[in-house]
Amino acid sequence: MMSGKKVLVTGAGTGIGKGIAIEFARQGADVAFHYGRSADGALAAVKEVQSWGVKATALNADFGQLEQVMQLCNKAADFLGGVDVLVNSAGITMNLPFEQVMPEQFEKLYNVNVRAPFFLTQRALPYMLKQGRGVIINITSIHAFSGLQEHSVYAGTRGAIVSFTRQLAMELAPKNIRVNAIAPGPVMVENHYKVIKNYDPSAAHKNIPAGFIAQPADIAGVAVFLASDAARYILGQTLIVDGGVTSFMPIGLGIGQPMDAKFGTGYVPGL
Repeated sequence: MMSGKKVLVTGAGTGIGKGIAIEFARQGADVAFHYGRSADGALAAVKEVQSWGVKATALNADFGQLEQVMQLCNKAADFLGGVDVLVNSAGITMNLPFEQVMPEQFEKLYNVNVRAPFFLTQRALPYMLKQGRGVIINITSIHAFSGLQEHSVYAGTRGAIVSFTRQLAMELAPKNIRVNAIAPGPVMVENHYKVIKNYDPSAAHKNIPAGFIAQPADIAGVAVFLASDAARYILGQTLIVDGGVTSFMPIGLGIGQPMDAKFGTGYVPGL
């Protein structure tokens, strides 16, 4: 499906970004794996996909440093011979009570999650214009659509990406460049085990209507679809891929629990 395509995926040393980059390579694309700190993950993935006969490389850039962001696109384009698809997947999170957030923390999240993809996309644009077409896919989050305690800064950055996606799609559509986004829900990634004490993925399953927590491959398949001609009529959209999490009304019922088990008649007052 992606044979011959030239793809740059940011945040591809681990988690969702890595899964997306691997899936593009599996579909025949040549891929540049960007990483910030996860060099081992990116290098291992590059070695794996090279065995499939595609071109791949791992490129480092600190997304807190704008000059490194700019250089990343040029390095990727030099290696790949251009850029057909840019996937802005890199991002960092932080959970902290609103009143405790410091200016430097706010600035760091917005620099990495908003400023970096904005200017990386700007730098990739000439390569896409030169070849007459391109695809940009931004990875945001369901935090852009639903609130959760202690995520005031992170949620703001994710909402910014949704608006940026919609606006940029309208500007670039006449230039034959499609822009869309994906908002994943819970996804099983390595960092959960690093930052969450006694992380239990089975507990997360209970709060997901689909009955399971997604793997990076579940998001990767959507990204490849959005990059394909099958999605040629989709512009400026953010596809929520969350197993039904944002569709569920948390009114006291458990997922899968019948209405009359809680209220006796199936009628829910006040809805």
